[in-house]
Amino acid sequence: MSLQIIEATPSAYAYPLLIKQLLHSAWATAGDQEIVYREQARYSYRQLFERLGRLANALSGLGIGRGDTVAFMDWDSHRYLEAFFAVPMMGAVLQTVNVRLSPEQILYTLNHAKADVIVVNVEFIPMLALIREQLETVKQFVLISDDGATMSSFKVPYAGEYESLLAAAAPHYDFPDFDENTRATTFYTTGTTGLPKGVYFSHRQLVLHTMAVATALGSAAGQGRVHRQDVYMPITPMFHVHAWGMPYLATMLGLKQVYPGRYAPETLLKLIDCEGVTFSHCVPTILHMLLSSKASESVDLSRCKMIIGGAAFPKGLAAAALARGMDVFTGYGMSETCPILTIAHVRDELPDADAEAAERIRTGYSIPLVDLHTVDMDMLDVPHDGKASGEIVVRAPWLTQGYLNNPAASEDLWAGGYLHTGDIGVLDPRGMLTVTDRLKDVIKTGGEWVSSLELESIISQHPAVNEVAIVGVKDDKWGERPLAMIVLREGREATADDIRTHVEKFANEGHISKYAVPDQVRFVASLARTSVGKLNKKAMREEIAG
Repeated sequence: MSLQIIEATPSAYAYPLLIKQLLHSAWATAGDQEIVYREQARYSYRQLFERLGRLANALSGLGIGRGDTVAFMDWDSHRYLEAFFAVPMMGAVLQTVNVRLSPEQILYTLNHAKADVIVVNVEFIPMLALIREQLETVKQFVLISDDGATMSSFKVPYAGEYESLLAAAAPHYDFPDFDENTRATTFYTTGTTGLPKGVYFSHRQLVLHTMAVATALGSAAGQGRVHRQDVYMPITPMFHVHAWGMPYLATMLGLKQVYPGRYAPETLLKLIDCEGVTFSHCVPTILHMLLSSKASESVDLSRCKMIIGGAAFPKGLAAAALARGMDVFTGYGMSETCPILTIAHVRDELPDADAEAAERIRTGYSIPLVDLHTVDMDMLDVPHDGKASGEIVVRAPWLTQGYLNNPAASEDLWAGGYLHTGDIGVLDPRGMLTVTDRLKDVIKTGGEWVSSLELESIISQHPAVNEVAIVGVKDDKWGERPLAMIVLREGREATADDIRTHVEKFANEGHISKYAVPDQVRFVASLARTSVGKLNKKAMREEIAG
């Protein structure tokens, strides 16, 4: 039987999957919808479309064309949203710069990505001034200022101020068609070892990721569902994995969007309250910060649906959010995966609140188009019985195809034709994934593997515990032993024996190995974190060793 090849008529439009195609529905149906930036800017989608044209014309006037790179250094703002669309729609590449890295690391990423123009918020001028003379490819700078600061105030020469350049530019730009596999974005991972690695994504990948996430969130029966009446606000940085891709989704659906600028608990809570925010996403640290803020006591959080990702979601934190009426649930992915691979929607009836919290902190079900496996060292699938663990490997049409200009690391990432996440997990018969640990963080003790994430979740349920991190320390007898680093709740007390007794109860009930009971418990004022708020266990291990 021969294959039948479908041929298009000469006049048919091939419809490449370009980021500009995400705008069609919002253009037609949501022209009056609002986009809000703190208390400083409020405009309609109709004005957004005009500003996209102005930004493209302004950048074109600075010499930006196809294949050039525009680096953006700003807090979460309407300007960043404009760059998410206008820059790649020109055929250029948007580099989202992690402004929380050190000046040396930022210099490395700008040179490695070969940035041509830097659009920079005034707050980052002192850092930029330090590295300016070492920038290898940058030709122009554009200033961002919320308070009207002028270029004459700074020692770095600028082509213009963002709003002034837009005001002087024409509102229409004919965004062209081109190959959907053209690179759209570049950003750099925030790993704790070595230099940051550049990951990159094409138009096709970003469009497919947007559609798959919209399908997963929109097909939920109720819990965790996103719909046209939602009000969206990111609480993960737009420089990190495109704010999990959610600004693309929110714009495609024509949602009201709220951008908070630099994060502060009081500002975030005020915007949630005043602007009616119903959908967001953040790392556990930010959720903990919101729930712990005095300002949250007067804010109704029961309308908030929130995806929690970037780090393990402790059960104690989930229970605290559910007690406030929040709809919290895990999303899973990584920088290399664009990022979303799974979402922990609750699909079944659960007997009690404790079981519901346990379900929401699991890693979740694969979203459409994701081919996810847990495998052994020979890349063979382990049983989907909820017990057998293996490395999580994955295929999806939006995964980065490698690390920018780093072929050796790219080969390791894609060994065997699947992207290796570096996470260990189990799949149950329903297809629900639970990440049990990072390969590099699992604790090998007493001939067993102890999950640092599971132990952290158990300790987080102790009423005196505010935050906890588990690291493995060398032990002559057992190989490794878990060490618990704990931040206590304000006004609460606990001893090391209290913590061990708490863990022993779970071990006696068979929830965790007896080898998981920590010999050492340290009470600390704070826990080391990476630039995006993840626990920095490498730094903790170095601190302990020192």
